[in-house]
Amino acid sequence: MNRFRTLVRKELLDLARNRAAFVPVVLVTVIAFFLPLVIIVIIPALTGHGLSDDADLMRVSQLAGVPGDLSPSGRVQLFLFQQFLLLFLLTPITGAMSLAAHAVVGEKQARTLEPLLATPVTIVELLVAKVVGAFLPTMAISAIGLILYFALLPLAAEPGVMSAMVSARTLLLVVVIGPLAALVSLQAAIIVSSRVNDARTAQQFGVLIIVPLMVIMVAQFTGSLWLSAAALGVIGLGLLALWMLLTALSVVMFDRESILTRWR
Repeated sequence: MNRFRTLVRKELLDLARNRAAFVPVVLVTVIAFFLPLVIIVIIPALTGHGLSDDADLMRVSQLAGVPGDLSPSGRVQLFLFQQFLLLFLLTPITGAMSLAAHAVVGEKQARTLEPLLATPVTIVELLVAKVVGAFLPTMAISAIGLILYFALLPLAAEPGVMSAMVSARTLLLVVVIGPLAALVSLQAAIIVSSRVNDARTAQQFGVLIIVPLMVIMVAQFTGSLWLSAAALGVIGLGLLALWMLLTALSVVMFDRESILTRWR
C-alpha cells in the first residue's frame, strides 16, 4: 500500500505539472452546465415560446415516464434536465482520453519509464495507480459541475422538477454509470498507451465509448429508447465486468521488456 500511495502521488504530481491536459475536461464540464441553461431557459424566454408548445417534446416526455403531477412545461423541463445529465458522463471520459493517454506514452517521452520499471513495483500496482491518478482529478471536476448543475435546478426549473430529479435513475447515472464509464475509458486508454508511442493514437480509442453514449442520448431525445433505473443497473454491472476484464488484460499485455525495447 505504501508503494501504491507513492505511485498515486507521483501521478497526481505529474498531472499538476501538465495542467493543459485538464483543459478538455473543464471545457466539457462548462458546456454540459451551460447548454441546458441555454436550451431550457434562455431560448424560450427570448422567443416567447414555452417548451410545452413543442408537440414532439410533449410526446417524448410522456414516453419517458415523467410524473403527471407536474405542469406540461415542468414535464418537458424534467425530461430535458434528465437528458442533459448524460453530458456530464462525457467529463470523466474526456479526462480518460486527455490524461490516461499520456500515462505511459508521456513517461516514455520523458525518459522516466525506464527507472520506474526497474523498481520492485508490480505491474498491477503501476497500472492501477495510473488509473486512480487520472480518475481522482477527473471525477473531482465532474463533481463540481454536477453540484453546480443541481444548484441551478431550483432557480431555472418550475416547482417540483428538482424533487422529481432526485430519483434512483439519477443516482445510478451519477454514482454508478459515470464513474464506471470513466474507469472503462481510463483502462482502455492505459492499454493502448502501453502499446503505442504516440499519445494521439491512444486518445483516438476513447471515441469508441463516446459513440454509444451519443447514440443513446439521440435515441432518447427521439423517443425511440428510454433507459429505466433497472436498465441502468444492468448497464452498470456490464461496465463493472468490462473494467475488470480490461484491468486483467492490461496486466497481461503490459510487458516491461517489450515496452522498453519498442520505445522510439
